[in-house]
Amino acid sequence: MKRLASALIVVFSAAFLFAATAPTVSWSTLKTLNSSQADSPARALNNKLVSVPGFMVPLEDDADQVTEFLLVPFAGACIHVPPPPPNQMIYVKLRHNQKAKMSFTEPIMVVGQLHVATVQSPYGDVSFNMDGDSVQPYAQ
Repeated sequence: MKRLASALIVVFSAAFLFAATAPTVSWSTLKTLNSSQADSPARALNNKLVSVPGFMVPLEDDADQVTEFLLVPFAGACIHVPPPPPNQMIYVKLRHNQKAKMSFTEPIMVVGQLHVATVQSPYGDVSFNMDGDSVQPYAQ
């Protein structure tokens, strides 16, 4: 039991440390990525630890907890409307077999290593992918 408690303390401490040290990136910064601009603030984020607020679009059907999802700037994106452009979506795959509670409407903050690379999704091309370290409810 002590081992479990110690492990949980380490996990929660690591999640807090990631959130505290990872700069928050805005969707307006991510929007600067486009094919005509070789140098952009978004490209400078490649392979950096960042936190990004947004909304989840799960990629796993009928799951209460997910391991991969799209992070988008507004609730309901991809579901009842055309998907956002590729530079306004992040494919997130959680590390270490973590799972996050599925939610379409609650804002979240995702911390992880961001990569500038095109990924295919059921909703079209995505310009970013992230190795997710933590998913927390978004608090302003």
